[in-house]
Amino acid sequence: MQHNYRFLFFIIIFLFSAVVFAQDDGDGNDNPNFDSYPGKFTNIVPQPMGLEAVITINGYDNFDMGTASAEPHFSMNPLNPLWSFAAYNINTAYRTTNGHDWISSVPNFGISVNGDPVTAYDSLGNLYYETMFGGITGCKVMRSTDNGATWSAAVTAIAGVDKNWIAADQTSGPYANYVYSTMTASGSVGNFSRSTNFGATWQTTATLSPQALPGMMVAVGPNVTGGTDVPGGCVYVVTHSGSNALGTYTFWLSTNGGTSFTQKSQRQFSNVIGTELSGRSTVNGMRTRPYPMIAADNSYGPFRGRLYLVYASNLPAGSGNKPDIFSRFSTDQGATWSDPVTVNDDANTVANHNFFPAIWCDKENGRLYVKFYDSRLVPSSDSMDVYATYSDDGGVTFKPNQRITNRTFKTKLSSSGSAPAYQGDYDAIMSKGSVGMLAWTDFRNNNYGSYTAYFPDYAMLANPQLVQIANNNDSDFVTVSVPSVKLYDQTVAFSATVTPTPTNGTITLDFPAGNVVSSYPGSAQLRIKTSGSVTLGSYTLRIKGEGPNGIPVHYRTVNLTVEDEIPVEFAAFTYSLDASGIRLDWQTATETNNRGFEIQRKVRVGSQIAVWETVGFIAGAGNTTETQRYTWSDNEVSKVGTYFYRLKQVDFDGSFSFSDIVEVEVTTPMQYDLGANFPNPFNPSTKIKYYLPEASFVEISVYDVLGNKISELVNENISAGAHEVSFNAGGISSGTYVYEMKAGNFVKRNKMLLVK
Repeated sequence: MQHNYRFLFFIIIFLFSAVVFAQDDGDGNDNPNFDSYPGKFTNIVPQPMGLEAVITINGYDNFDMGTASAEPHFSMNPLNPLWSFAAYNINTAYRTTNGHDWISSVPNFGISVNGDPVTAYDSLGNLYYETMFGGITGCKVMRSTDNGATWSAAVTAIAGVDKNWIAADQTSGPYANYVYSTMTASGSVGNFSRSTNFGATWQTTATLSPQALPGMMVAVGPNVTGGTDVPGGCVYVVTHSGSNALGTYTFWLSTNGGTSFTQKSQRQFSNVIGTELSGRSTVNGMRTRPYPMIAADNSYGPFRGRLYLVYASNLPAGSGNKPDIFSRFSTDQGATWSDPVTVNDDANTVANHNFFPAIWCDKENGRLYVKFYDSRLVPSSDSMDVYATYSDDGGVTFKPNQRITNRTFKTKLSSSGSAPAYQGDYDAIMSKGSVGMLAWTDFRNNNYGSYTAYFPDYAMLANPQLVQIANNNDSDFVTVSVPSVKLYDQTVAFSATVTPTPTNGTITLDFPAGNVVSSYPGSAQLRIKTSGSVTLGSYTLRIKGEGPNGIPVHYRTVNLTVEDEIPVEFAAFTYSLDASGIRLDWQTATETNNRGFEIQRKVRVGSQIAVWETVGFIAGAGNTTETQRYTWSDNEVSKVGTYFYRLKQVDFDGSFSFSDIVEVEVTTPMQYDLGANFPNPFNPSTKIKYYLPEASFVEISVYDVLGNKISELVNENISAGAHEVSFNAGGISSGTYVYEMKAGNFVKRNKMLLVK
């Protein structure tokens, strides 16, 4: 008998090991029926940055919070959208309380954890953070009331061997603030547990089957059938089974707060994503899976109660093809489903990879957000970006897809090992009304970058980047602009601060024509004024842009230099327009040690404003108490726009100061000119401005560096004035190109850079 017990003991240990530890062989070639964190990466030490680095390209921000080990989940406080929390494998988290500056957070669960972090906020602002533990035997959950600054003691929420999920009831219904969790258990079943006391204790109330593949999800919605309307009255669970090549989604419903469940339907919607390797779907060697992502509409809009399903799958079906993102909806609590809608809108879907979706349905307006990886910008499909879109009509149609990443990156890390390579299995998007935020893993620096970004969003620019101003009774302007948006249709309000506070005098910042922009492109003028002999030196202007709810929030900085007072007493500084350009006239009442005047100019065309440049010099009178008169003409006035002039008065000892600013509006070009394209570098389109003082026959063409014409943009008679033409380079490769304008005897060429 002793030998029999010993034999039974070893059998139990063997079976336990097969369930818990056979998920990975240590080289990343893991069991395709599990999505646990591969053993080969357990020695990687995450490198949180502490505070994020803002990566700004063409005015759009991506927030780089450091490196972790992929697989983020993200939550936004429904009471305060400035409070957000993002958790990455295995236990690296970041929190923000102002929507912009992220602080590293590593919560202490009291034990060694195994990752797959998921998060949720309830309606009272309680934050829940769940992760697997015990190598893997279940999940621990902690609660925070201050957005992750402090945490309650961790408690066991659910038992299982793989892939967990969490959701909180954010309604005011009978199950308000219940928290629900799912997890794959052994034996092709999945566990469901709930907490009815803010995560203090948990009860497993259901075991659902079949659950053989990772991807058991939970969501909360209202019960609006049969004339009832119970907020939070539907708890949905979808289990995932079948095979990687033909998955089965089984939909379950609870109408009693998760006490019991009824099976509503079972559907085979998904197949392989990309290419199947070792029983797993892969895209260029990166492992991925058709997780059934579900969400329900808790808003009081026209689609209240609708249940959504979003997943990735090859079309046409079969290994080696390219995947798309599909959305379906159910109006009868998961019993029947709509036909699929393709979420990605790339022109040739069979040529591109679209995969790794995450979804969220906003509880205020019912907007269905979808985020995914997308390779459309790279013909070889070996690189990708993050794209996002949303539906405002119940998942029937989706808005034009928007590129969220501001730099394309390789799909598979060089350090992630042989395929199928782990680079995370999910990420997240969440919203507060009309603005959401994404969290994803970004490989642009050949590491597991932890990134976030807003969507919808706006670009923000501040020009010039350097302002020089006299220390008393002087002023200058900075143009703060929103040159473009990504489906953003709310207002942007600007404000500004200056640091440090000067010891003497006052620097006043204001927006004389208003600080709110409501149409795009759009801009506002920030005025900087000095009074009371401001302390000389360098200052920093920090300009803030924010939406109505405080998000999206972005900052731009401008360097400010305060110089000495002007040693020349000006009696007048005026301008006039003539046939050749702009004429400046000024006179002085007295001059002391005056070597002369540098004439400085900057030009604002639309919302773009250049920096100050020196365009001329006039010698001064040295020392005099008699009135002196000066004149200078600017004969290089080609663009329609606003021309700003100031005089930099220079002493013989090299010291200098500035005059007031003269502002000249030019409504008709005075010369032919070809402007610089914007943006530059660009991808895939850019705009080119050109200027005609009179009606002319105009030719504008684009050439490659070998002189071959690749596009003819203009070839016709054009009226006098400022004009603009767009160039779309979607069908050509990255590189330097030349565009040329001919009009009468005028010929000019400029270079532009296409970066894909």
